[in-house]
Amino acid sequence: MNPSNPVALQPRRQPIPLLAWRLAFGACVLAVLVLALVPTDVPIPSTGWDKSNHLLAFSVMALLGMRAFPGRTMAVLAGLLAYGVLIEVLQSFTPSRSADWRDVVADAVGLALGWAVVHLARLVIRLRAGPPA
Repeated sequence: MNPSNPVALQPRRQPIPLLAWRLAFGACVLAVLVLALVPTDVPIPSTGWDKSNHLLAFSVMALLGMRAFPGRTMAVLAGLLAYGVLIEVLQSFTPSRSADWRDVVADAVGLALGWAVVHLARLVIRLRAGPPA
């Protein structure tokens, strides 16, 4: 341990188990599907703007998915983008919903934001840990 590095002196927290990340990811994916297909007359949580709802949902799913399936980033992001397209297709068959290609763009921006947050967090953790001994 490096006594000049206060971060090194702190006890390490136990990592969150992979199963917990996978359960959280699955719950989030299911919740997004329900929220996307529920009739529009049913009150649901919202940011107030449809595109920011997509951005937020897909950012969170990207973050959870990347933690749930480490080392499979491209598969997770590609799968979530396909999921966004599937949601739009399903919405086109839902009476009170409609498909919108701009929603898929918002999904993609959300995925990029989630990816960036994960990588920024990893960088900060690496920098706080200091150089390897």
